[in-house]
Amino acid sequence: MENVKRIPEIFGCRVFNDDIMRARLPKDVYKSLSNTIATGKEIDASIANIVANAMKDWAIENGATHYTHWFQPLTGVTAEKHEAFISPVGNCKVIMEFSGKELIKGEPDASSFPSGGLRATFEARGYTAWDPGSYAFVKDGSLYIPTAFCSYTGEALDTKTPLLRSMDAINLQALRILRLFGDQQTTHVSTTVGAEQEYFLVDRSFYERRPDLFYAGRTLFGAPAPKGQEMEDHYFGALKPRVSEYMQELDEELWKLGINAKTKHNEAAPAQHELAPIFSTANMAIDQNLLIMEYMKKVAGRHDMVCLLHEKPFNGMNGSGKHDNWALSTDTGKNLLVAGKTPAENTQFLLILAAVVKAVDDYQDMLRLSVASAGNDHRLGGNEAPPAIISIFIGEELEAIVRAIIDGKAYNAVGRAVMNLGVPSVPTFTKDTTDRNRTSPFAFTGNKFEFRMPGSSQNVAMPNIVLNTAVAESFRQFADTIEEAKDKELATVKLIKDTFTEHQRIIFNGNGYSKEWEEEAARRGLLNLPTAVDVYPYLTEEKNIRAFTSHGVMSRIEMECRKEILLENYSKQINIEALTMIDMAMKNYIPAVNAYIAEISGVAASKMAVCPHLACKMESELIERLSELNLRAYEAVKTLERTDKKAAAIKDALKQAQYYRDKVLPAMEKLRRSVDEMETLTAAEYWPYPSYGDLTFGIQG
Repeated sequence: MENVKRIPEIFGCRVFNDDIMRARLPKDVYKSLSNTIATGKEIDASIANIVANAMKDWAIENGATHYTHWFQPLTGVTAEKHEAFISPVGNCKVIMEFSGKELIKGEPDASSFPSGGLRATFEARGYTAWDPGSYAFVKDGSLYIPTAFCSYTGEALDTKTPLLRSMDAINLQALRILRLFGDQQTTHVSTTVGAEQEYFLVDRSFYERRPDLFYAGRTLFGAPAPKGQEMEDHYFGALKPRVSEYMQELDEELWKLGINAKTKHNEAAPAQHELAPIFSTANMAIDQNLLIMEYMKKVAGRHDMVCLLHEKPFNGMNGSGKHDNWALSTDTGKNLLVAGKTPAENTQFLLILAAVVKAVDDYQDMLRLSVASAGNDHRLGGNEAPPAIISIFIGEELEAIVRAIIDGKAYNAVGRAVMNLGVPSVPTFTKDTTDRNRTSPFAFTGNKFEFRMPGSSQNVAMPNIVLNTAVAESFRQFADTIEEAKDKELATVKLIKDTFTEHQRIIFNGNGYSKEWEEEAARRGLLNLPTAVDVYPYLTEEKNIRAFTSHGVMSRIEMECRKEILLENYSKQINIEALTMIDMAMKNYIPAVNAYIAEISGVAASKMAVCPHLACKMESELIERLSELNLRAYEAVKTLERTDKKAAAIKDALKQAQYYRDKVLPAMEKLRRSVDEMETLTAAEYWPYPSYGDLTFGIQG
């Protein structure tokens, strides 16, 4: 009960949030800063010193001795450089200082982060710039200031800068749409995001004995355990006490940082779980998701567990995603994706829906690219992960409305059915107007779109950059058309019909896993890009460069350098996995099986010595099979070594990534097959690494 009482007191206690700013800043300064946060407009530099001093005093009171500009380079993780508040004043004395200049701008090294060739080693200068729209916070004795990161020449070297630009772009174009419907009150439209986070927990003692988990984040070897997820008993099952204690501490740590961690439960696979927060503005939500991932790992360590965020830690079991729930909200409190009681009569909603449908169809390549990685390639296409083919699910009611619009017919609304379970004590309730489709990559769920393709380890800035930019482009084209029309109402109705007609191919409410859908998607002309290497080249397609540059989200050179980084990262990841497999096989698997073969041979020899007439058939067959498999494993290691060396020598980034996909990955799989079969035939005491059963069912109590 005490913990429950403490929640309102501790929530946001480490965050320099709106309440803290209102209490500590002069009214005019608070008003100016609040306006910057609400509208995304440039901060008034004259107030920076006042804000910095108040932020410093608050941070020191909360135990901070340092400050850091916290940013998101193109490494997939965050970066930070800590500076002490102390400043010498002579006579061996110091004071605690923090200026507006230090708040607004930092200067980390730009050449040591991925740049895709944008920066040479001697071109080291880079800048971090404060993002006032995402609150500063105190963590581990430092004041963390969320920032954007750019090169000396102004190119974005991070994920936050294009995200903020995309938020500005969609705000500008959404306001044009709202003005056409007579809305003069709204001054800002924000994209809001809620990122559901899936993850695995394994016992630390087992993790520490698995080099593949340590180096690659996933198991590169492992025969299936006798029991997996086929009984479907883990999903929403009772939490194990140890996991429950972990989740409680995780919630509390996140609440202190002002993160609305709302939902927690067991996921479908053994040892898999999920956490879901409440929506925030896109930049803040993404910052918070990065903190969620960090604290998932940190808190797990306190409970002698390890949190795995790889998209596919275990072969043959559910992978982990990060469902990106995306919506549009006004500063007047309206969600623009709420259809209302009669969506067929809600022209504004239908126009916005048409814009999203068009955006998803026009930029299906970029949406697929935004979630592409070596890890996510293993996940997409099964076990409740969406397929690699982009489509949009809008539900039965909206699909009927869209069909009526396309056909030029009246839509006959059907009232919501009442569910009566036939048990007098259970109350009746109304059904939703549509079911959920867990195979859809991009699904409308009533007041938001759920983009289900992002991988669990990724920064979801890129999916939201693409969504914001693509929808902004649809809005711009719509606004241009309607603003130029003499009869704006007639033009709007025609535009809705024409858009749904032209882009109806992207709407699909059926089973995305089926072979029939793959064939149907091909007939519709939809892209099927199964691997990351298939899709990365699309980043620099002219239509995509044109869209992103015209909205000021990314320049041509920023897009080109990102393509190089994506390809390089893909190759580096596969190379690490290949080297890890070689190391594990040569140092442990092959010697362990040889030792077991020697043990069996000794047993057979002993039997023959005592009873020469015994054929020792069992031992002979086992020795023969293991010897054959071990030789295959050794030969597979040699093949993998040659193949990986050849891949590493390729200079062209695209050709290198293609070689890793087409040659190295199959060589890795061939080695795995031999080793995994040997695991099923080798005595447990000889097997050098923890099994799938140990890892997925190892957390007890």
